[in-house]
Amino acid sequence: MNKNLLAPCGLYCGVCGVYIASRDNKQKLKEKLAAAYNVTSDQIACKGCLSDVKFVFCQVCGIRTCVTEKNIEGCHCCEDFPCKHIEGFPVPAGKKVILRSVPDRKKLGTQKWVQSEEARHTCPHCSSLMFRGAKRCGQCKEMVQIEL
Repeated sequence: MNKNLLAPCGLYCGVCGVYIASRDNKQKLKEKLAAAYNVTSDQIACKGCLSDVKFVFCQVCGIRTCVTEKNIEGCHCCEDFPCKHIEGFPVPAGKKVILRSVPDRKKLGTQKWVQSEEARHTCPHCSSLMFRGAKRCGQCKEMVQIEL
């Protein structure tokens, strides 16, 4: 398990579009994500929230700062969850995932939570791992419906 992908907020980086586009150097996906985030495609670079190479928005994450100050691993360890950081999360779909994912990680433990997140984002047609929010599998091109 790559610990750099265990974002403290509950968003598993292993299924993040920015991470996957960066890891696999998928230029077309980088361009789509750059337009969605209003950044350049060169800024679509990340090796995970806990790595030295973070997406521009993740570099200034108040949630990561909060868990560091509290000396805890993530929101799944926090007595105050959900808090003002979660309530004010700027991406509605991300907030929805966090509110589902954090209790799952707390209940399942990290290893099983990662397995659950990867299973949730596995194409039902070809078994390829897809990024969070994908509407079509990048491998087999079939349409998919993944519940966030």
